[in-house]
Amino acid sequence: MKAQIIQSFGEPSVFQFKEISKPELIPGHVLIQVKATSVNPIDTKVRAGAVPAVAPEFPAVLHGDVAGLVSAVGEGVTQFKVGDEVFGCAGGFKGTGGALAEFMLADVDLLAHKPNNLTMEEAAALPLVSITAWEALFNRANLVPGQDILIHAAAGGVGHIAIQLAKWGGATVYTTASSPEKLEIGTRLGADVTINYREESVHDYVQKYTDGKGFDVVFDTVGGENLDRSFEAAAVHGTIAAIAARSTHDLSPVHSKGLSLHVTFMLLKILNKDMHKHYGEILKKVARIVEEGKLRPLVDPNKFTFDEVSKAHEYMESGKAIGKIVLKNNW
Repeated sequence: MKAQIIQSFGEPSVFQFKEISKPELIPGHVLIQVKATSVNPIDTKVRAGAVPAVAPEFPAVLHGDVAGLVSAVGEGVTQFKVGDEVFGCAGGFKGTGGALAEFMLADVDLLAHKPNNLTMEEAAALPLVSITAWEALFNRANLVPGQDILIHAAAGGVGHIAIQLAKWGGATVYTTASSPEKLEIGTRLGADVTINYREESVHDYVQKYTDGKGFDVVFDTVGGENLDRSFEAAAVHGTIAAIAARSTHDLSPVHSKGLSLHVTFMLLKILNKDMHKHYGEILKKVARIVEEGKLRPLVDPNKFTFDEVSKAHEYMESGKAIGKIVLKNNW
């Protein structure tokens, strides 16, 4: 089969087009004819060698997010049949093959039927970010109706999904962004209040919108210094959900406010086979919410094909993307 592979870690130009062996079908798995994938920050980190512990062996096929057609069904599989449209985050990491190929072998526990009101490209934009947002909001932060939540990065991959899921979950949603264009996206996605963090300090918007009390839940999708700003924005006994916490911080505000800090790293359950089923169940819920018209991916207008994966990674690393970068299989 045709594939984009890497033989070593490196810059975006490290991708090579190759003919490789098609994966062999095994029990509990399906073979997906790949129609589309999307780029996530973890994909660029794997390619660059920044996270070698989770990288597949060389020659490696990268990318976890996939949307496509079931072309073959393994022994014991009852929930999918040949011809079904599916989506999931099902490989591209240690011990698995990725989506940058004509076919992808996937554990059925990591998959769900594709929402019928999305294209393949739109569906491929959803899995990793929707699973991450769901885990952070509902499984870790235990978001409940009526709470006030501050979500950082309205137009980011995880942020734009989190806004919609938090609204679906009955919360009052506040979100930050750096430009009027991105603030408008936040409003369009359902945020009750948008905040330009370049123009308002944390102190100012906490005073303005919460009378100085802070937010019940803060979801930090940015990391670095923004995690410190999240501590500042949280209410006493508030909850912080974070997806980028590989940094050093003064935890004094966490102590003085009695905050709870929850870190979500969604790859852990992909790398641990015993936890796969949980992600497939989340995707089933996400698909229903999409079909109800309550959730939709924000796809960057710059589209790429599998032959242009190097350009897609360059674009991701430029920081200019709005929402998700998707790639269509052109083979």
